[in-house]
Amino acid sequence: MTRLHPFIAGLPKAELHVHHVGSASPRIVAELAARHPDSRVPTDPEALVDYFTFTDFAHFVEVYLSVVDLIRTPGDVRLLTFEVARDMARQNIRYAELTVTPFSSTRRGIDEQAFMTAIEDARKEAEAELGVVLRWCFDIPGEAGLEAAEETTRLAVDLRPEGLVSFGLGGPEIGVPRPQFKPYFDRAIAAGLHSVPHAGETTGPQTIWDALTELRAERIGHGTSATQDPALLAHLAERGIPLEVCPTSNIATRAVTDLDQHPIKEMVAAGVQVTINSDDPPMFGSDLNNEYAVAARLLDLDERGVAELAKNAVRASFLDEAGKARITAEIDAYTAAWPTR
Repeated sequence: MTRLHPFIAGLPKAELHVHHVGSASPRIVAELAARHPDSRVPTDPEALVDYFTFTDFAHFVEVYLSVVDLIRTPGDVRLLTFEVARDMARQNIRYAELTVTPFSSTRRGIDEQAFMTAIEDARKEAEAELGVVLRWCFDIPGEAGLEAAEETTRLAVDLRPEGLVSFGLGGPEIGVPRPQFKPYFDRAIAAGLHSVPHAGETTGPQTIWDALTELRAERIGHGTSATQDPALLAHLAERGIPLEVCPTSNIATRAVTDLDQHPIKEMVAAGVQVTINSDDPPMFGSDLNNEYAVAARLLDLDERGVAELAKNAVRASFLDEAGKARITAEIDAYTAAWPTR
């Protein structure tokens, strides 16, 4: 794996499953915590390592929401968004679909139009200064119920910012059945947004089936339990529905017991299109480069195999065709030149 790390570090990449607040680096989380001293989040970046050690998925959600509570002003939103893009640029991420949960901010009192302005200003600055193209997925926080679904849909459809391309559903899966969100996804899809719900991360294959049949999912967030149902795997492969796989996240939240037991090999063997993603990277002590290294080990890939994984993400993205062609050509040129370096 040491041999592949330099290749992965310089490889142009796209990321499709990464959360806005969950991408806040320890430095940014500590800075936000210092701005809001009533929070229980540590202000020492080193103390955040222990704070971000999770006992299970429910504990992860609890900690995640405590960080969400640090985002209280449009200035906080803009700072977070641009700094996330800066971290992406360091990893040679050219394009990312960042999952944003606007309900978490608007219900805490941030003006909805000011929120939209903050993320859009940061997006445009990131593209101009860092060369990172950002697009948004607005997701429903499932634990907040149908009120959050209604509000998220309204914000996505009525206030739709320029960078918004998709509509998602995150949060806990247990006790949050997917079919109840069908009317909201129907409205978002009718407005031209793509459907990308989380499913099958901590529940069984039926959650994935529900996401496909009820929410008309075009990609599945995680899909970890898909390998428990051969018919589902065959359906995903036949329909070309990609899975947004986040290996280290699955271990950190205890969705998978250890990396060697991760089902990514079975997914690929079944012909399912797999993309590699980091989910909430600083919270899991990871980044996208590390996730590619993990995937390369699990799938026994060389440089060209890793490059194909990178092209999977580009193909599965909602970037326009010219943008896809540009990044794909960059990946090919980088890979072709690698043996001479």
